Amino acid sequence: MSSANAPEHVDLLYRDHHGWLLGWLRRKLGCAHDAADLAHDAFLRLLRRPVDLPLREPRAYLTTIAHGLVVNHWRRLEIERAWLDALMQQPESCQPSPEVRALAIEALLEVDALLSTLPDKPRRAFLMAQLDGFTYREIATELGVSERMVKKYMAQAMLHCLRAELAPGT
Repeated sequence: MSSANAPEHVDLLYRDHHGWLLGWLRRKLGCAHDAADLAHDAFLRLLRRPVDLPLREPRAYLTTIAHGLVVNHWRRLEIERAWLDALMQQPESCQPSPEVRALAIEALLEVDALLSTLPDKPRRAFLMAQLDGFTYREIATELGVSERMVKKYMAQAMLHCLRAELAPGT
């Protein structure tokens, strides 16, 4: 069946499986509010993403979507905690407003999403250089590669960032 009838099928899927998905998410997250938010997001994804409906294995499909949402949720929490921990190290007079905090967290999440699409070693090399201030020699030692390879990793990471910056819609 085509996705032209998607809203009706998503409605039926929602009625048949929302309670189950909510319980699954509640067990994973340990928080009813976060579970409700992510269950809502899972069904929104079904409405936005073209998919052949009805699904043969709706719970397996919903679990796959929900698992990705849970991973993203935990990643976001980790980034927020790291940012707030860094802020705690600053004097109170340097604390940003709640609006600036929210914007900074959103920017960090965008950077994280961008860097997560890089292969492991180029991403790690880039982060070591940018965040830790490591020299190429230190990065090479840490990654077990040559300095020349670190230069290639850095070029790859910078090209990746440049392409993302120049991509339409950014």
